[in-house]
Amino acid sequence: MSITRRAVALGVAATLLQALLLIAFAWPAVNLAPRDLPIAVSGPQATQLTAQLQQRSQEAFEITTVADADAARAALADREIYGAIVTGDGAPRVLVASAASPAVAQQLTALAQQLGGTPATPVQDVIATDPDDPRGAGFGSMVLPLVMSGLAAGVLISLLIPAVGARLIGLCTFAVAGGLLSTLVFHTWLSIVPGSYLALSVIAGLSSFAVAVTVVGLAAVLGRPGIGIGAITMLLVGNPFSAATSAPELLPQPWGTLGQLLPPGAAASLLRSVAYFDRAGALTPLAVLLGWSAAGVILLGVGALRSRRQAGATTTTATAGVAVAA
Repeated sequence: MSITRRAVALGVAATLLQALLLIAFAWPAVNLAPRDLPIAVSGPQATQLTAQLQQRSQEAFEITTVADADAARAALADREIYGAIVTGDGAPRVLVASAASPAVAQQLTALAQQLGGTPATPVQDVIATDPDDPRGAGFGSMVLPLVMSGLAAGVLISLLIPAVGARLIGLCTFAVAGGLLSTLVFHTWLSIVPGSYLALSVIAGLSSFAVAVTVVGLAAVLGRPGIGIGAITMLLVGNPFSAATSAPELLPQPWGTLGQLLPPGAAASLLRSVAYFDRAGALTPLAVLLGWSAAGVILLGVGALRSRRQAGATTTTATAGVAVAA
């Protein structure tokens, strides 16, 4: 292929990548809507309210009836629901947890006001976002830097560090130092997320490590194409469907569910659980991050073993050639 054709091909490839990026990031944002969103209702009008909600949309909500407002608050704290509508004693009351999703809290507040027929429906934010980040914009912006830094570390380590042991040392150094420094920024300086500094540091470091080691592992097995596969998986699929700025139940399915099985979505969910919900719902995203980390290390080991076998075969062939010549 001539240089001119190669330049044209690269330009076309970059154009296609641009289109994919626009689709991946814009399509979920313009299609946000409740899809089996877990909520609760209680009180004497619970049955009537459930019928009204289901009449509006059969697939929008997954509705649970609870005994009272205290039971609804407990379900919110356990991350079993995103909100609750409590009836009785006048107009319906709305309980939300903006820490779980500011976008869902806003939607439930607007919906309850419509059902109540008055703009003065009381709303209680049971578990609120950090006062320095009331709309959750800062929290939603944290995921992309963790993903991008993980990708950058994975690419650089794959291309510049040949030895497996040294690659692991580099990955671990990045995870520890990156986790401590990034948490210093978003927890201590910007005060976006409350909670334990060390616990949040571990999550940030593990999240970046999961991304980086996956890229390094794929590169060890597949070569440079593995870097591209890792970048596409984490950046084009994992980040836009992470639900860091919304909720998995607001995204088109099955993409909302898939996003939680990738490191960006798991990182956002784990950070929410540890920072706001006393680790409720933390087990699944933690298992996802550990699973990706383990898979990356295994891939790195497979790549190292294959390289050793190829090196041994080359040495054997060279030795045989020398013996025949002699």
